[in-house]
Amino acid sequence: MDHSSNTMLPLETLRAFDAAARTGSFSAAAEKLNLTHGAVSRQIAKLEDWLGLKVFERGARGVTLTNEGNRLHLRTTEAFALISVDSDRWVEPRGTAVVRLASIPSVSGLWLMPRMATLENDPTRLRIVLDVDNRQADLADEGIDLSVRCGRGRIPGRVSVQLFEEHLF
Repeated sequence: MDHSSNTMLPLETLRAFDAAARTGSFSAAAEKLNLTHGAVSRQIAKLEDWLGLKVFERGARGVTLTNEGNRLHLRTTEAFALISVDSDRWVEPRGTAVVRLASIPSVSGLWLMPRMATLENDPTRLRIVLDVDNRQADLADEGIDLSVRCGRGRIPGRVSVQLFEEHLF
């Protein structure tokens, strides 16, 4: 099977593999994933074909991981755990939208905090996670949605809006 550097391992095969590895059975994995036994079996075959090696030893009472399967399962467990831990970053289980806002301490204390109650009591159920720091946050790498900073407001690739003028005495 062609899996050049541009082709990623199909995610649905990893889900089926992870469920089968955890349960020790294609049937139990199928039940957990709301699939048929045959669908899980085909996903595992697709995975093994893609990898070019066996990940399970099949037996009358279920399946056991091969050495390669054990190594893969360690990695998929880590990957799914990372996804699970970070999933609250976008939406909380109750449906509350999460907005991550970075701000410098002076703007947070004097301008933003007086407005937070209004934002948090909004019926749209918005939850604001505030990151107060003097450093310039990397919006994309840190998952910051909005940033309030002092400056001229011209940052390449960003939309800037002047909120107010500040005068030093």
